[in-house]
Amino acid sequence: MFGIVRPCTHRLSEGLRTEWMAHLCGLCLALRSDHGQFARIVTNYDGLIVSVLTEAQSERTTGWRRTAGPCPLRAMRTAPVARGEGARLAAAVSLVLASAKVRDHVADGDGLLRRRPVAAAARRVAAGWDRAGARTGAQLGFDTALLVDAVDRQTGIELAAGPGTPLLTITEPTETATAAAFAHTAVLAGRPQNAEPLAEAGRLFGRLAHLLDAVEDQEADAASGAWNPLTATGTSRAEARRLCDDALHGVRLALRDAEFTDGKLAHVLLAHELRQSVDRAFGTTACSHQPGAVLLDGTAASSATHPTGAFGPPPGNPYAPTNPGGPGGPGRPPEPPRDRRGLIMGCLVWAGLACTCQMCCGTFEDPWSHQRREGLCNQCDCSNCSDCCECCDCCSNCSDCCSCDCGCDC
Repeated sequence: MFGIVRPCTHRLSEGLRTEWMAHLCGLCLALRSDHGQFARIVTNYDGLIVSVLTEAQSERTTGWRRTAGPCPLRAMRTAPVARGEGARLAAAVSLVLASAKVRDHVADGDGLLRRRPVAAAARRVAAGWDRAGARTGAQLGFDTALLVDAVDRQTGIELAAGPGTPLLTITEPTETATAAAFAHTAVLAGRPQNAEPLAEAGRLFGRLAHLLDAVEDQEADAASGAWNPLTATGTSRAEARRLCDDALHGVRLALRDAEFTDGKLAHVLLAHELRQSVDRAFGTTACSHQPGAVLLDGTAASSATHPTGAFGPPPGNPYAPTNPGGPGGPGRPPEPPRDRRGLIMGCLVWAGLACTCQMCCGTFEDPWSHQRREGLCNQCDCSNCSDCCECCDCCSNCSDCCSCDCGCDC
């Protein structure tokens, strides 16, 4: 899974979290339906934004969701998933951009791709993804040749770049590709007046994607000798951060000029979570639920500012009979009985979770008890925060920033 917009589930309300997963699963299933099982490998977090934008501008219809069957990544649960032209456009764009990513790694000679047989096989896979994306794009009225042309120009621009080359010259092909994809969501939704502002939002989103990838990979690229735009042009991280902040502001301004039927999730991803992505790449903040995290105002998250009793257990022994939060205390309803799986079915679900690595990263339901659990590499600790949202720094006056009904001017 690649992509720069990776929202922490603690910052999304239950409704928005369900919507986000519906688009992610919808993208995955659209890839499978149109291009086969192997194509699902290109499922990515950024591609689903195309699906989100299309749906955000469209009128709700009876067929905008369908119930998908059990999946190991959902702990073998069914779920409502997005369907329609938005998911298919996201699939086409994801295929073409994943093809570009493969060819870029081949050109850089990363890892096993330094070996000629592996590189040749990777090129064939990338070419197949280009053709598949073009077929789906043509059915939706979207010319993926715009994306392919932008990708082809990228290599030449990088070869000609050197110290003093403007960084935005290098990011231009990515900006052009994402602008075209974002603008076409307005065409699919029947809102041509949104094409211009969404093209601007897409252009700046592409800039951010390119810059953040360069920032995150700079040390690894230096160690391996791979080409990196920041190193090649002599651009400082401070200048890269300035460009990212300018792009963030531009995305928010562009979103204001677009008309949405229901733009809550699009607003959260492109106005709130995009800033989190920038802060994460530059190491200036972390999820507020992590111990020692730095909040958006520059202060450290500590037990002093986030009392344990706010969301965690109340002070004292929680098992004491007189404790209000204890088993014998008043005001605590008994836990409802859980529908436990049998031994054999639970073992099968456990095997599926283990094979898909969801027990290591992300969240999952216990294979037997259905209890929600965190993956081993998930360090979020909600017991140390008093504000489980921490959406963005512009929502200080809203009562429920997670649902984005706050009317903030992001």
